Amino acid sequence: MSASDTSPVHRRMEQLAAAGIDVVRVTYPDLIGTERARDVLLDHLPSACDHGLAFCRAVYHTSPQGDTVDVAGGLDAGLPDIRVTPDLDTLTALPWEPGVATCLGDVTDPATGLPAPESPRDLLRAVLDRCAEHGLRPVVGPELEYFLCDETPDRPQGWRRYSDADGVVYTAGLRADRDNHLLRTLRLLRDLDIGVSGGNHEYDGSQFEINLTHGDAARAADRAFRFKSAIKELARKEGRLATFMAKPFNDAGGSGFHLHLSCVDAEGANVFADPAAPYGLSATARHALAGVLAHAPALSALANPTVNSYKRIGPDTLAPWLIDWGLDNRSAMVRVPPERGAGSRLELRLGDASANPYLLIAATLAAALLGILAREEPPAPLEGYGYDAARAEPLPATLSAALDALEADTALTETLGKDFTASYLAYKRDEVTRFQRHVTDWEFTEYAYHL
Repeated sequence: MSASDTSPVHRRMEQLAAAGIDVVRVTYPDLIGTERARDVLLDHLPSACDHGLAFCRAVYHTSPQGDTVDVAGGLDAGLPDIRVTPDLDTLTALPWEPGVATCLGDVTDPATGLPAPESPRDLLRAVLDRCAEHGLRPVVGPELEYFLCDETPDRPQGWRRYSDADGVVYTAGLRADRDNHLLRTLRLLRDLDIGVSGGNHEYDGSQFEINLTHGDAARAADRAFRFKSAIKELARKEGRLATFMAKPFNDAGGSGFHLHLSCVDAEGANVFADPAAPYGLSATARHALAGVLAHAPALSALANPTVNSYKRIGPDTLAPWLIDWGLDNRSAMVRVPPERGAGSRLELRLGDASANPYLLIAATLAAALLGILAREEPPAPLEGYGYDAARAEPLPATLSAALDALEADTALTETLGKDFTASYLAYKRDEVTRFQRHVTDWEFTEYAYHL
């Protein structure tokens, strides 16, 4: 037996073959958090690990409709490659695809050997390295909501809500879920081993929330990315559509992507806790909170990343509209849950479900780190029900305004990286331009008959 036959890759291949697996699906997130992938036959896994898998870099510049946006490093450079190398530490079997295992991939630029500038996973790693320089290890707990739809060819959009039941907030079972979608999905996600703990029906008909456990920020982002991909794949397997769109229906609320954030030190102690400090929050926690508030307009561009996102936000929506914070107050942009000690944390309620998990977490941590370094204190917490513009500044009301805020926030963009920021701004401004030129159903209904 040669040395190569006893390598970690070959040992892993033997384990996979023994489990009846003959295909490895290598996946990675694009700029908007959609899963890109290639299926690799097991016998070819060593080559994929040694040489990587070639993809066109313009995958990061491709719109949801398949158009290639003119972003520096793509069309202008002749559509060069990126290289994706399987990260076998993330390898797991797909419970709903017999014979298939999946793993994440690391993305590099073949010309430099460095991470690709648009790689969301590497952007988060870079921000975490900055946090580590200051002795901080962020802990994140993601919360995501989504809508489930049934195919309906006679509807203009081709889909309708899976259930229109009202008043079934925070329930489980057949009362709000006639086909046991949630129960079946929970069991499959448990077997995927991404840290799912439970779930329930949410506020609106056909809206669900499935909870992920908190943990190391990098792994939390991996788990949130895989969660979103799995939910969409499982819905397709049922002939349904699961959407993390911020606000898919006019007569329903939106779907959020809330982040619970704390930091621990090298010994694992929560550095946000200090029972003797104001609000029971340490200076580190208060400075982090101040940073998130200070950079909130720019943060919106990554937390609310679509034109549709800004239809979820507004007064009396339970989605943030103003830049504020409160103690156990769900009408604030940042809520501080009541737990203290080891449970001390901030809950950022700004993000919507369409956000790329890596970018949302990276930008939130960057803003918090900037606040910690600036050592500024937050304003007084919101008291009572929020949504009073006399008490706090409003968040950006459109994607275009949020992108302008991101470009103007040089401290945040330097932390995220100038190359990434330039690509993201170009890609998203193209989205705004395409939307502004598109004639919507609302416009035809509003004007065609009367004008």
